Amino acid sequence: MKGIILAGGSGTRLQPLTLAVSKQLLPVGDKPMIYYPLSVLMLTGIRDILIISTPVDLPQFKRLLGDGSQLGLRIEYSEQAQPNGLPEAFVIGADHIGDDSVALILGDNIFHGHHFYSVLAENSRNVNGCVLFGYPVQDPERYGVGEVGPDGKLVSIEEKPAKPRSNTAITGLYFYDNAVVDVAKNLKPSARGELEITDVNRWYLERGTARLVNLGRGFAWLDTGTPDSLLQAGQYVGTLEERQGVRIACVEEVALRMGYIDSEDCYRLGARLGKSRYGEYVMAIAQELTAV
Repeated sequence: MKGIILAGGSGTRLQPLTLAVSKQLLPVGDKPMIYYPLSVLMLTGIRDILIISTPVDLPQFKRLLGDGSQLGLRIEYSEQAQPNGLPEAFVIGADHIGDDSVALILGDNIFHGHHFYSVLAENSRNVNGCVLFGYPVQDPERYGVGEVGPDGKLVSIEEKPAKPRSNTAITGLYFYDNAVVDVAKNLKPSARGELEITDVNRWYLERGTARLVNLGRGFAWLDTGTPDSLLQAGQYVGTLEERQGVRIACVEEVALRMGYIDSEDCYRLGARLGKSRYGEYVMAIAQELTAV
C-alpha cells in the first residue's frame, strides 16, 4: 500500500497564522502538525509516501522531512497548484500509486487511540473497495456522514446534510483499492467546481464495496482547521504527554518500533535535535529499547 498526505490549501480559517507558513507546519504540542498524519501512515506499515502541497509550501516540507531516508521511508513531493478537491490527490499521485492500493490522509487530521496500530493493520490488508473511518460527533451536519444498517453495513453517505441520518462523521483517513485512480480521473466537478471525495466514496458504495470502520470510545479524532480547534488539539496532546510520559506522533519512535530504523539511528536523530525535550525523549527511547 502507498500513502498520500494531502497538505495543500491556504488555511484561510487560520489566518493570519497561515499567511507565512503552511497550516500543516504549525505546531501541535511540540511537533509540526504533519507529524501526526505521517505517523498514522507509518503505523499502517506504509513506507512509500507522497506529500502533496502548494508550490510555495513544498520547499518547507522538503526541508523538514527530506527524502524520508532518515526514518526508513521514501518520501516524494508533488504540487497541487489550486485546491481542486481531495480526489485530485489520486490524479496527481497516479504514478506514485502505480498498481498498488493507497491510503489518503489529510494533513490537518489528528488520530489517537489505544490499539490504533491494530485497527490500521487489520483494515489495510488486501483492500477490496474502500475503507472509511467514522467518528461520532455532536455536529454531523458539518461533515460527510455515514449511515450503517442493522447488520453494520454502510448504506448511505451524505455530504454536510441538513438532517443527518446519523452522528457518524467520515474522517480524513481513507483506504482505497487501485480502482480509485480511474474513478478520480473520470469524476465530474461538483457545483462548487471541485472534485468531491463523497462522490468517490459513493461510487464504491453503489458497488457494495465501501466499508465503514467506526472509531468509537477509546479514540480521538481532531480537526485542526480553526484557531480554537488548533489550541484544543495542542492542549489534548500536551496533557496526555505530560501525564503519561510518552510522545504522541513521535515519528522517530514510530520508525524505531516499526523496525524502519535501529536504535543507533534513532539516537542520532534525537541528538541532532539538541537540548529540546523532544530530542531528549527520542534519545531516551533509543537507549531504552537498546537495553531491552
